[in-house]
Amino acid sequence: MQLSRIIIGDGLNIENIVKKKNLKLTSARRELLEILFYAKNPLSYEDIKENIVMDKATFYRNIIKFEEENIINSFESNDKKRYFEIFQQPHPHFVCSRCHNIECIKERLDFNLEGYLVENIILKGLCKVCNKTSI
Repeated sequence: MQLSRIIIGDGLNIENIVKKKNLKLTSARRELLEILFYAKNPLSYEDIKENIVMDKATFYRNIIKFEEENIINSFESNDKKRYFEIFQQPHPHFVCSRCHNIECIKERLDFNLEGYLVENIILKGLCKVCNKTSI
């Protein structure tokens, strides 16, 4: 079953994204989507909580709805936190095992898993900065 995903870059803005999914644009939803829309890397609740005016339950209720509607995707890192981002194109993430920084990998990784639909790839190791300092 192919899921309908919102892909940023086709002139879509927050209002259009929510409208396309027939959701009500509440102030909490707008606030969350704006933060995720402009983030350079995936963010956890801990990264976001200082910048929002909502309780944790409201945050997760909206996050769950956004995931159900395929507006955002998420993954768990080795720090046991869940990270969220606006769905764009499928791409791998790199998690540094030393500094725990998470980066979106823009390079194309070519491999084929016949019969599988890969939605997320998490690479772990030392980031460029930590790797330089370990030499």
